[in-house]
Amino acid sequence: MCGRFVSASSPEDLADYFDAAIDQAALGANFNVAPTHEVPIVRAVDHNRNISVVRWGLVPFWAKDLKIGSKMINARAETVAEKPAFRSAFGKRRCLIPADGFYEWAKVEGQKNKQPYYIYRSDGDPLVFAGLWERWKPKAEENKADVDASEVIETFTVLTTSANTDMEPVHNRMPVMVAPSAWDSWLDPATAKSDLVELTVPAPPGLLELRPVSTAVNRVANNAEHLLDAFELPRQG
Repeated sequence: MCGRFVSASSPEDLADYFDAAIDQAALGANFNVAPTHEVPIVRAVDHNRNISVVRWGLVPFWAKDLKIGSKMINARAETVAEKPAFRSAFGKRRCLIPADGFYEWAKVEGQKNKQPYYIYRSDGDPLVFAGLWERWKPKAEENKADVDASEVIETFTVLTTSANTDMEPVHNRMPVMVAPSAWDSWLDPATAKSDLVELTVPAPPGLLELRPVSTAVNRVANNAEHLLDAFELPRQG
């Protein structure tokens, strides 16, 4: 799964990397992105790539409450085309989520607490997650989210797949990574389902590096670059 990630690249750097226009001013660097946070994503607008800021945690158009998004931060690639919450977006509203890296927690034998790891590309380029996005507008008579009934809220989810050999020591799932050569196919609403399925596979071995980091990342309130600093694991035995 993917429950926390880093979105620290500047809007200008992202625009250059994706050859994209910036739809709205991006937020500042976020070193501990958590569900319900807003981050830049890349979508296709009139056959061009466009960067805009969207809330993490997909809310289906038919949902009665915005809070459901907290349970929809990830979508399993194996079932995304059939699940009612995701199948419409999978067919028509796909996006790319830039990330400098992401966090995952590994079980430690003999210990109750898990060890967090920061996972990033070995070549220093941004990671690009496969995502889906939706538009949601609350019905006035059912609005339990304390939001303006006229407001349209855009949300997204990150697709996950089985872990590759880089990730297996830490977790059995990982975000789906989209290679630059496949960006346009993923964003194009006309891409055939069979072609999309071929893109939702584990990343090639050797793409990622993992390093242990401090448990300070466990608290969402902690949000600074030092969260990425390497943490020396205690010796076993």
